[in-house]
Amino acid sequence: MLAFSMFVPESKPLPVKLPTPPKGAKWADKPVFIDRATYRADGQGYLKQGHSQIFVLPREGGTPRQITSGEFDHSGTLSWSEDGSAIYFSANRNPNHELEPGNSELYAANLATGEIQSLTDRYGPDYEPRLSPDGKYLAYLGYDDQHLGYHNVALNVLDLSQGTTRVIETAADRSVNHFKWLSDSKRIAYSYDDFGSTKIAITRLNGSEKLVARDAGGLSLGRPYGGAHFDISAAGEVVYTRTDGIHPAELAITSGRQPQALTSLNSDLLPFRNMAQVEEITYTSSYDGREIQGWVAYPPNFDPEKKYPLLLEIHGGPFANYGPRFAAEIQLFAAAGYVTLYTNPRGSTSYGHEFANLIHHNYPSQDYDDLISGVDALVGQGYIDEDQLFVTGGSGGGTLTAWIISKTDRFRAAVVAKPVINWESFVLTADYSRFFTKYWFSGMPWEKPEEYRRRSPLTYVGNVETPTLLLTGEQDYRTPISETEQFYQALKLRQVPTAMVRIPGASHGIAARPSQLIAKVASILYWFDEYKSDADETDKAAVATTDQ
Repeated sequence: MLAFSMFVPESKPLPVKLPTPPKGAKWADKPVFIDRATYRADGQGYLKQGHSQIFVLPREGGTPRQITSGEFDHSGTLSWSEDGSAIYFSANRNPNHELEPGNSELYAANLATGEIQSLTDRYGPDYEPRLSPDGKYLAYLGYDDQHLGYHNVALNVLDLSQGTTRVIETAADRSVNHFKWLSDSKRIAYSYDDFGSTKIAITRLNGSEKLVARDAGGLSLGRPYGGAHFDISAAGEVVYTRTDGIHPAELAITSGRQPQALTSLNSDLLPFRNMAQVEEITYTSSYDGREIQGWVAYPPNFDPEKKYPLLLEIHGGPFANYGPRFAAEIQLFAAAGYVTLYTNPRGSTSYGHEFANLIHHNYPSQDYDDLISGVDALVGQGYIDEDQLFVTGGSGGGTLTAWIISKTDRFRAAVVAKPVINWESFVLTADYSRFFTKYWFSGMPWEKPEEYRRRSPLTYVGNVETPTLLLTGEQDYRTPISETEQFYQALKLRQVPTAMVRIPGASHGIAARPSQLIAKVASILYWFDEYKSDADETDKAAVATTDQ
């Protein structure tokens, strides 16, 4: 049989009683009645009535048989029991699942009886169950939820015969991203982010470990985020997506002492392009002397004796990380002549639990100092024109961009992409309101209004003098476009040079399609080029005259 999850629509009658339209009348569409806590989701829009359920289907075909039911969603990784009599899955089937969206458990569904047995019972997410090849163990990811902004995700193994669970020793103070069993059922390969790089290691259930790859990633084409896939061969070799600062993902295999390339999909293009070289830097934060890691992409044919404009690009999340991974946007900014700086300020992942939670109930905050210290470090190198500083970022990076320009006028122009501007309105309109209010703040907006306002860029818009472009997808339900509109109107009221770019049909993944990525980069570069220094404008005018 095949097991799969599928959305099952529900049809609830409209509780509002409407009269029958007169003959020949064309009435407007009926109103939509909503009573669920989560009624829309980014990338999906307004949700239909219904839930995802698990089905089985004979491999020869036939009628699917529904295994789960109820007002719960059942999706994600499915794993068969060794004898095929049950399916292991993760779901939040708790009575208060709408208000506690992260409290999922592992379950076993008996195909013969329909009984669903709970395998875990703790407060926090348990997910991605995978049965060992010998059928004895069920490995999964999860953590004890402490209502912090960030938790390290642990690799757990449940002994099915004993009913006992233990946490497997993995890279210290790092979250496990994904994992796969090896065929001997004694080893597990897993990926994790460490100092901005995605690594893959193989750990034995007894605790010994071997690092097999340091350069996984390359699947986030636009910006240098983490994201990698890997699988295991029968011989125990790891095949994974490999990247660096100038190469999109290629497949490599961990055979021998060094990984070997399996594909070269871009060999017909990249050798004939003058790519921006990416270099790692470290510097200390002016706030507390912490070491901050970042990367610099230099324009092609970079000459350190010349002066270049600087573009600071800030990652979102905020619990995420940038690294030495290929990113089309970074390459395009550098190709346009900008030295491009991207860093991992406090709150970034891959540096451990304490570093990430420095922004717990405190974001934005001293991450501003971490970012500005990076700008100062590059200015101190002597090849940056300090009169040509520019800043941009998306999502959390957009919020930080708006925050930065309320605190300094050093930047000639800014592009604020899909930001949070007003935390009070954000938590009441975003798709994950239940999560943001519970984990990112110490109370509800009507309970702690001063906390929400203190952390909102809108509170400080009266300080902004920097020409600012705003850029957001019209179907963004993660950071709704109403956030962008508030900042735009505020800047217009203050007569600060501003414009708004709305991407039709785009959700929070504003550059999900190649044409959207092109539009995003073109908009950013247009705005920055408009506000370069007068001297630079004079040089461009002279070139234009010569060309004519």
